[in-house]
Amino acid sequence: MDEKTGQRGEGRGERSPTHLKKRGVRGPGSGVRASARPETAPITVTVPEVMAAKGMRRLVMVTATDEPSARLADAAGVDLVLVGDSLAMAALGRADTLSVTMDEMVHHTRAAAAGARRALLVADMPFGSYQTSVADAVRNACRLVGEGGARAVKLEGYRPAEVSAIRAAGVPVVAHLGLTPQSMHAFGGYRVQGRQAEQALVLLGQARELESAGAFLLVLEAIPPALGRAITRAVGVPTVGIGAGPACDGQVLVSADLLGLSAGPLPRFVRRYAELDAVIRTAVEAFAADVRAGAYPADEECYPDPPGLEAVVARCLAEG
Repeated sequence: MDEKTGQRGEGRGERSPTHLKKRGVRGPGSGVRASARPETAPITVTVPEVMAAKGMRRLVMVTATDEPSARLADAAGVDLVLVGDSLAMAALGRADTLSVTMDEMVHHTRAAAAGARRALLVADMPFGSYQTSVADAVRNACRLVGEGGARAVKLEGYRPAEVSAIRAAGVPVVAHLGLTPQSMHAFGGYRVQGRQAEQALVLLGQARELESAGAFLLVLEAIPPALGRAITRAVGVPTVGIGAGPACDGQVLVSADLLGLSAGPLPRFVRRYAELDAVIRTAVEAFAADVRAGAYPADEECYPDPPGLEAVVARCLAEG
């Protein structure tokens, strides 16, 4: 495995269901509740309750792109639903996150807000929506809340001025350090960050400053576990890791990766909990076969004819 996190090395492949079972992952019917809601979870998750979870319970975040995905995540008991700019790849079929627009993020956030009634809904600020000026950052954060229905926003990188200004406008902010995909060109690709001691110390200092600026949560992506542990201990707000080791206060995965809807190669940190691509394909193939064979719809799947209607229609056809 090289520094790039976007691909597995040769022979690593996707984990098989058998492998997942050995790791303690269970599918439907296994008798294990894979996503049971913790007894201490609040009825409606709020920013203060997320902050209070540090050191008390582990936080769970997953992404959503629309009402069904947010509704199902919400029903599964997750704490936070993220409308991530990863939807550019997961839902829109694009090569990276850089082309997704504010209008698209507002659209998808509004859809997800209809499904996320209990979990805290966080919306990503897309590339170009906050880098141009602090004023633009505040304006676009307010759009995601006012038009999209988000209850917090997330922005990437070391942006204490933007975090502070958005927070001052009344919008809760999630910060994001480590591998920040919107900076992929500056990084030379999707590469693990913080591997060198000097860079690790810079990220540690940035985490503290972003907390001081007002971030209530910190996403750590693609950094060594030792650094994830150090940052988690150094800050007073919860950390949520994605490829940042098990010591973070919570974990997040892209739902398309978690559910088996994304094509490989996959980052090293992805664990598949289902293979829905095969389930969906099989279901559509079965529907197509039934239609072509005349087996669908059956009588019980049709609305009953009113008495006498068939005779009336037949008489009209006969009369021309």
